[in-house]
Amino acid sequence: MNDTQGHAPPVVRLPAGRLRGEIDGGLAVFKGVPYAAPPVGDLRWRAARPHPGWDGTRDATAYGPSSPQMFMEGGDPVLGGHGFPPFDDDCLTLNVWTPAVDDARRPVLVWIHGGGFVSGSGTLPIYSGETFARDGDLVVVTLNYRVGPLGYLSFDDDDDEDEAGEEHPANIWLTDQLAALRWVRDNIAHFGGDPEAITVAGQSGGAMSTAALAGHPEAQTLFRRAILQSPPFGLHIPTRDDYRRRVSAYLECAGVKTVDELRQLPWPQLVEAAGGLFAHTMRWGYWPTPFLPVRDDVTLFRHPMEALLHGAAADLDVLIGWTREEANFGFALDRGYATATREQVLGRIAESFGEGAAADVYAEYARSRPGAQPVDVLMDLITDELFRIPCVKLAEGRAALGRPVWAYQFDFPTPAHGGRLAAAHCLELPFVFANFDKWSHAPLVEGIDPAVGEGLARTMHQAWIAFARTGDPNHADMAAWDPYRSDTRTTMRFDSVTLPVDDLAGHARRLHQRALAPK
Repeated sequence: MNDTQGHAPPVVRLPAGRLRGEIDGGLAVFKGVPYAAPPVGDLRWRAARPHPGWDGTRDATAYGPSSPQMFMEGGDPVLGGHGFPPFDDDCLTLNVWTPAVDDARRPVLVWIHGGGFVSGSGTLPIYSGETFARDGDLVVVTLNYRVGPLGYLSFDDDDDEDEAGEEHPANIWLTDQLAALRWVRDNIAHFGGDPEAITVAGQSGGAMSTAALAGHPEAQTLFRRAILQSPPFGLHIPTRDDYRRRVSAYLECAGVKTVDELRQLPWPQLVEAAGGLFAHTMRWGYWPTPFLPVRDDVTLFRHPMEALLHGAAADLDVLIGWTREEANFGFALDRGYATATREQVLGRIAESFGEGAAADVYAEYARSRPGAQPVDVLMDLITDELFRIPCVKLAEGRAALGRPVWAYQFDFPTPAHGGRLAAAHCLELPFVFANFDKWSHAPLVEGIDPAVGEGLARTMHQAWIAFARTGDPNHADMAAWDPYRSDTRTTMRFDSVTLPVDDLAGHARRLHQRALAPK
């Protein structure tokens, strides 16, 4: 046992070797801990493999490098950046925050970052486990995994097999996350955590990852609760055959013909080629996703949303939600979309609802938002298709099965950029983590009244802690939050005043039932 109030650095002895961390803010923190072998050289685009271990005592006081990804000097106008140097192929590390290195068997929260499958890192200050570990007496783990071309490409001429001798998986990123969860299960007791009380949480692409992990055959042995923040369940998940065209397009962008040639390229060239794939796959009115999970029938057997309705995943406790204006994150500041015409938006609606229904659907959306411009209708359509409606369908499916699920909608708007972002994708993150001090670089939070923001942050943060500890998000400082059921459809509305609302997404749910009708 180590005294986290003292000055001696905490040391743990793992099967792989000894680790020396540091005391920071009264917590024992271990950074840059390898959970799998470095995926370099011939191990590029191969499933994560066990780390061989190390001799002596390994220093764990500095973060490991993030997965190679695009980087914009000066940041972006919403998040101010979502991945920062250093980047390196050798990126499979994780970080642990714990109140004490003891045998207390605390509940464990594993956070999987999002980033559209192309960006993000478990080392970002905004995802620091400090607040959850301190405020909830939890052990918190964040991780780096391969993103972009290094994590979301696979090749038919790669004859590698996984440990079970099965076909090579298409989802390299998922093998990383599985390896990290196995590491947590096998090692977290050394950090004061309970391997039988693990919650996996993620936002956006990280929420999609969480659902995909739940659908893996090992799910029942790896975790028992899932928090899904803004999962883009509306994405089409291609089969391996469908995805081959995208892989071929990437090879063309990279200027090579084979995976062996690709393995010789330095990672900056791989990231540069990803920019070409963005252009190749972009469609007007759709969220850009050059890389996608693949239903390979090795690691992923069905759409991640459907995974949570089957097998061991159906028994997990699930908390799921979305923000009211998800799509504003990617489109509201784009001048090309700001000047969208009614005819353009009608054409986009027709792709989902059919030509005959497009005008009525447009009118329904416009009525729900007084003074709506064409871009507002488009934002609501994209939000519904990609996030809100699929999340509601999952809640409906689990309710019909009698499985536990709590639903929320985040409604609090940011005043940033003249209010154009509203309650955009990612805005709930500083409230969930209760760490506005880590978001000073992000335009997204500019202008938020500290008193209102901190009050809502306390409410959400404590709900997430309660769920990780008990499987129920209720706590004393919030109105009663009932599970989502078929008769009530209770959804917690997080805003300056937080209250449960029955069938909060009812208008969108009924409207999108038309999309299922024959066109």
